[in-house]
Amino acid sequence: MAEAGPREGFSLLEILVALAVFALAAMALLNLSGESVRTAARVQDRTLGGIVADNVAAEAALGMGTDSAGQAVLAGRQWTWRRDIQPTGVAGLERIEVRVSPHEDAADEAAQRVVFRTRGPS
Repeated sequence: MAEAGPREGFSLLEILVALAVFALAAMALLNLSGESVRTAARVQDRTLGGIVADNVAAEAALGMGTDSAGQAVLAGRQWTWRRDIQPTGVAGLERIEVRVSPHEDAADEAAQRVVFRTRGPS
């Protein structure tokens, strides 16, 4: 009987180890991709919420806004805002704080702005 020469190729164990390494790398990349999408959505919420907060704060600073809470539509989305106007202890100066959250998740604050306005003598 002829003697068999050395075999060429990979063993089953080597292939299984390579597949396991590839699977771990693929899972890490998928996780990174998902985290990137979540971060982009959060940045969008903060940016759009900031625009709503700026608008509500500007209305109050100009003396146009009197409501303490309301809703606004921006970029096809509904936003809930709350505005608190408080005296500062300095005559004629008021502090306006605006908080904005996505309408579907009012507990998740997307943006906050603080501005000051002066009031003339009453």
